[in-house]
Amino acid sequence: MDMTGEYRIAAPRDRVWEALNDPEVLKASIPGCESLEKQSDTEMNALVTAKVGPVKAKFKGDVTLEDIKPPESYRIVGEGKGGVAGFAKGSADVSLAEDGGETLLSYVVKAQVGGKLAQLGSRLIDSTARKMADEFFANFRSQVEGGGTASEEPDPGVIEEARSIADEHMAEEVSGLASKVEHSVEDAVHRAEETVETAAAKNAYGGPMVWGLIALGAIIVVLALMS
Repeated sequence: MDMTGEYRIAAPRDRVWEALNDPEVLKASIPGCESLEKQSDTEMNALVTAKVGPVKAKFKGDVTLEDIKPPESYRIVGEGKGGVAGFAKGSADVSLAEDGGETLLSYVVKAQVGGKLAQLGSRLIDSTARKMADEFFANFRSQVEGGGTASEEPDPGVIEEARSIADEHMAEEVSGLASKVEHSVEDAVHRAEETVETAAAKNAYGGPMVWGLIALGAIIVVLALMS
C-alpha cells in the first residue's frame, strides 16, 4: 500500500517540527491511540485500537525515527501487531517546507499488512488508512495552530496568591458593609426609641406597652433582614 498527502499548517516550521517529536501531541492526534511512550530520542512504543471493516483489534507497535534532518524531514519506520487480526508494518517519509509564516507538511507512506487484515482487500484498507491519516492531521493541525500540546494548567502558586488577594478584598468589603449596617441599625433603634418615648408620653395607640412591642418587632425585622 502506497499513500501520499500534503497538509498546510498555520504555524512556523520549527513549531511543527517540535510537535512532530512530542509524544503527547502525537498521542492526542493518533485516532484510537491509548498510549505512546518515548523510549529514546528516536524510539517510541504505542498501543492503538483500530477498526478496519469488520476487524477491530489492538495493535502494539514499535516506532523508530531515521534520517533525521531537523527541522526539515525524517523517516518513521514501524511495525504493529494485532494478534489474530494480523500485522501492519512500513515507513513514512515526512518533510516540512516553509511557506511564509506557514508550513507545508508532506508525506509518502509505504506499508504492508498481513493476517485477516490482508483478506479485507486493498480498497478497504486504503480508504481506512486515508481516513485515519486525515483524522490524525486534523487533530495535529488543531493542536499546533492552537499554540501548544494541550491547555496549560495555571501555576498553583499563582492560583493561591489570587485567592489570597480576593479573600483580603472580600474581607475588607464585608467589614465595611457590616459597619454601615451597624450604624444604620443603631440609627433605626435610636429613632424607634425616640418615637416610642414620644408616643408613650402622649399615651397614643394604647400606651407605652403597645409601642414597646411595636418597636421590638421592628428591630427584630431589621436584624432578621441582616442575617
